[in-house]
Amino acid sequence: MNGEQPNVLVLMCDQMKATASNLWGSSFCETPSLERLSNTGVRFEHAVTPHPLCVPARISFWTSQWPHTHGGRRNQTLMPSDAPHVFKLWKEAGYHTGLIGKNHCFETTADIERFDTYCEITHGGIPKHAPENRGMPWFRTRDQIDAGHATRRSMPDVSPHFSYAISDHPLEDYSTGLLAGQTVRFLEAHKDEPFALWVSIPDPHGPYEVPEKYAEMFGSDVVELPPRREEEFSDGTAPERNRVIDEMIGLSGDPEEEIRAVVGVYHAMVRFLDDAVGQILDALEANGLRENTIVVFCSDHGDYSGEHHAMGKGGAFYDCLTRVPLIVSWPGQIPEGAADASMANLVDVAPTLLSLQGVDIPGSMQGQPLPTVTDTQPREATFSEYGAGGPPFTMFDLEQMEKPYGRRAIADSLQWREAEGRRKMVRTAEWKYVHDSMMGSSEDELYDLLNDPWEHHNVVNDLANRGILAEMRLRLADWSIETEDPKPVPMP
Repeated sequence: MNGEQPNVLVLMCDQMKATASNLWGSSFCETPSLERLSNTGVRFEHAVTPHPLCVPARISFWTSQWPHTHGGRRNQTLMPSDAPHVFKLWKEAGYHTGLIGKNHCFETTADIERFDTYCEITHGGIPKHAPENRGMPWFRTRDQIDAGHATRRSMPDVSPHFSYAISDHPLEDYSTGLLAGQTVRFLEAHKDEPFALWVSIPDPHGPYEVPEKYAEMFGSDVVELPPRREEEFSDGTAPERNRVIDEMIGLSGDPEEEIRAVVGVYHAMVRFLDDAVGQILDALEANGLRENTIVVFCSDHGDYSGEHHAMGKGGAFYDCLTRVPLIVSWPGQIPEGAADASMANLVDVAPTLLSLQGVDIPGSMQGQPLPTVTDTQPREATFSEYGAGGPPFTMFDLEQMEKPYGRRAIADSLQWREAEGRRKMVRTAEWKYVHDSMMGSSEDELYDLLNDPWEHHNVVNDLANRGILAEMRLRLADWSIETEDPKPVPMP
């Protein structure tokens, strides 16, 4: 690599489902900056996370390995010290490497020091034990940043199932505004040297809090709640694991006006995020960097955000949790304004970037360069997984906990549920199949995505679907055989 090679700018948000934007189907949340980015690149209609949980998804993103290969299958198991991630390649090649925002991926001193610029923040502000900034100071003072995150550290108690807040701090002190401003200053400082920068925005992950300016855009008259099937978790077709999640964070008993409010705040956070993307795109153009910078926008995983009558996340494989936004843009070098309808995965991003840079893709990477962006052929299926082989967390186990369940039960059972089972998902444009090798077929799921896009009906036991079920099982088995690694996983 040399100065002629393109820069890399990865804009990753946290817990944004694809359909939170009009680009992927939202009827009420416009994202003009993402549309602007999409018009200069390729938007992937069916991008999937390799694991609907922060750490495993992030490790997979940077290593281009499935969670069962790199071993980070829980939020407590961060990037292994020997993992072959792309920042090692970029650093060795002379790129200025940077991380601005939420880490929740890299852990070892060697990996942290591999970033020439390191400015860490998380959902509640600057972490107490975060390393000192390296490469540049925050452009806002510590007191201003702490004040801007004060609401998130003391959220109102709206419901056992969720909380939300509307506040009026300076926009540049919220996580999204702070990271946008910090990124602009990074681009100004490093426009004359090759860089690989990860901008990791903690929103729209909870705490669900947003400036009043954005909340006003998503009042109850604007927000459209997803459709609900009342019997979804009571008619005997949903797996026990999904019923447990519904018992914990399902919104039964919560007033509709409060549900509309929290869903509105979630989408307002997305709109705030969109404006931050626009601010960063403006800075790229103002500094003459747009034509030589590959920009990726994505999320690590999704959020129920009202679907299946829930908020947050919980270890299921519904599209609201596994289908993520993904745009790759490099004006003049890849197609512009294109929409790719094949199956894509976050593990495909790193090899795509290396391919565009003209760099050999390491044999350790299991992803493939993305179609349309490169000349790789489209894929018909992609995959996701969850669990590290631990014992199941059942309805009986939940019933031993104190009621009301809600967020407290989610937190108290978190490490158990992250480790339980060995679920694997295969998705095509038309069908989704989920299997847990530790539970047998009793916990299987099959969804007809064309006729049931909200995934309300598990049709795995319908005799008419025997043929498609056999086909999906074969796809999943082939992928498991081709990629499975017996590497042990640290357990709680």
